[in-house]
Amino acid sequence: MVKVLVAAPIHPDAVKMLKDAGFEIVYEEYPSVERLKELIRDVDAIIVRSKPKVPAEVIEAGEKLKIIARAGVGLDNIDLEAAKKRGIKVVNAPRAPMRSVAELVFGLALALLRRIAYADRKMREGEWVKKKCLGVELHGKTIGIVGFGRIGREVAKIAKYGFGMNIMYYDVVRAPKEVEEELGAVKADLEEILRKADIVTLHVPLLESTRHMINEERLKLMKKSAILINTSRGAVVDTEALVKALKEGWIAGAALDVFEEEPLPKGHPLTKLDNVVLTPHIGASTEEAQRRAGIEVVKQIIEYLKSS
Repeated sequence: MVKVLVAAPIHPDAVKMLKDAGFEIVYEEYPSVERLKELIRDVDAIIVRSKPKVPAEVIEAGEKLKIIARAGVGLDNIDLEAAKKRGIKVVNAPRAPMRSVAELVFGLALALLRRIAYADRKMREGEWVKKKCLGVELHGKTIGIVGFGRIGREVAKIAKYGFGMNIMYYDVVRAPKEVEEELGAVKADLEEILRKADIVTLHVPLLESTRHMINEERLKLMKKSAILINTSRGAVVDTEALVKALKEGWIAGAALDVFEEEPLPKGHPLTKLDNVVLTPHIGASTEEAQRRAGIEVVKQIIEYLKSS
């Protein structure tokens, strides 16, 4: 019988699909590398999310392993080279979290620019901080989208049609002309976006070329009234430089859903700043996105294993 290791929570509808396909399911939530090496030994497929990590030593231990599925977008927790060497297929669900992540961008932007998170904290502490909560509107502002793939373009749609914003984008690949025209999106280099945008939002994968892409030098290019939003990967931003920028007023604020170290350590400098909004990597954490991600990867697993 085909055996599938589900090493992270996935939507019940996706689990049902595996069962209906006649597959045996082994479930253990976020096992350690050592435990994963034991569990993977006799399974045909494994499903993970952003955790657990699937390094080379785990892949090598999977004697029957044929396919690794990431119920989400990023593949940086999977050793792709090791999988390729073994001829193991790696699949993901890049479309599943598009809308959820894009909507969170604006939730974070509003929480920061309208001081919602700050006001809520102070209200709970018994303070009436109305005079300290003068905000700004999104309408008419310029949003700089760094990474103009599926999620970046979804962000652009909401920015244009929902808030009447001006759109600039940076990507190594130019978007099709019709996409630029539909969204009124202007391609620019990263430095120009940092200088001109009121909101800079990051939507790039974590690669060697994007690690610490937003560093001290680039943070200094931003307007003092601008904010930075990161829902991509924590290490795209140099955290030390960002803390410095926020403390010294180089930028107005930051809203972060991802961090270089997750979970964010207790007492981290970011938690002590009022011009920051923090969420615990919840970009894809909606009922709808989780269902889409689970079903999308399970379909690929079933199709691949039944045809091989």
